[in-house]
Amino acid sequence: MMRSLSGIQPSGILHIGNYFGAIKQFIDLQDEYEGFYFLADFHALTSLPDSESLKHNTMSAILDYLACGLDPEKSTLFLQSDVPEHTELSWILSNVTPIGLLERGHSYKDKVSKGIKPNTGLFTYPVLMAADILIYDSDIVPVGKDQKQHLEMTRDIAIKFNEHYNKEVFKLPEEKILETLAVVPGTDGEKMSKSYKNIINMFLPEKELKKQVMSIVTDSTPLEEPKNPDNNITKLYSLFASKEEIQAMKDNFTNGNYGYGHGKTELYNKILEYFAPYRKKREELENNMDYVEKILKKGAEKARDIASKKVSEVRKTVGLMGRNY
Repeated sequence: MMRSLSGIQPSGILHIGNYFGAIKQFIDLQDEYEGFYFLADFHALTSLPDSESLKHNTMSAILDYLACGLDPEKSTLFLQSDVPEHTELSWILSNVTPIGLLERGHSYKDKVSKGIKPNTGLFTYPVLMAADILIYDSDIVPVGKDQKQHLEMTRDIAIKFNEHYNKEVFKLPEEKILETLAVVPGTDGEKMSKSYKNIINMFLPEKELKKQVMSIVTDSTPLEEPKNPDNNITKLYSLFASKEEIQAMKDNFTNGNYGYGHGKTELYNKILEYFAPYRKKREELENNMDYVEKILKKGAEKARDIASKKVSEVRKTVGLMGRNY
């Protein structure tokens, strides 16, 4: 089978943007590809989280993956930090990576423009991401549309390495993007992101979940007047509802006498309905953490076996003589 690989940062609680933009793709691909999926806890350090939050968010994300249907018998689930070969390969790749390539990174420039203070880790994020991907000879990488440039950078870095050493060490991966679900809007209409604090978390207690849904930004159009049917509420509702239900909501907004609060309530109920079986599964997993730990241990062992072989090949290629005692 061809190999699929991707990861999610545990820099905060996962949300419906992560689910539709990434996790759902992972699950849908399980019977078609050999899946390697990891929690990118090294990457999460770029935002300097406190240690307890990082631990909590990491385990919370693992539970989310499993609750949503990632099957450990079909896919390998592991923590990035359980495979230190990622960081070793990242250092080696950094030496063939031009600074200009990193300076053109859209994600880096976007975060800086939004007032996030950059650090070296944030700047060199694409190099570690390249290592994450190349170390497993990945064929495809399911990613959100905003990560497409990082995949292009990964291929650029792999090509430079292969050309410099005149050897095909790294396979060139392809991105796999579901265009219709590539970017999920947040409560403010921008891309849903933990960094922007505009998320809807599907596993929150019902009262807190409803509060997030009700915080969706709308205009001040009075209840009785027609409203834009393609507003942020209907965009989110379309992720869960049938075509008929989506059209009915749009018609309600167009006809008037239907407020944004009505639409938010319908959206909230749809989210609860859609994730009900996943919420139940997550509760079961929380009560069986020994099982979860066994999954992570098995995943790390399999991932590290593959990663260590690739790094050994890279070491020989570049001339490193360390014996790995």
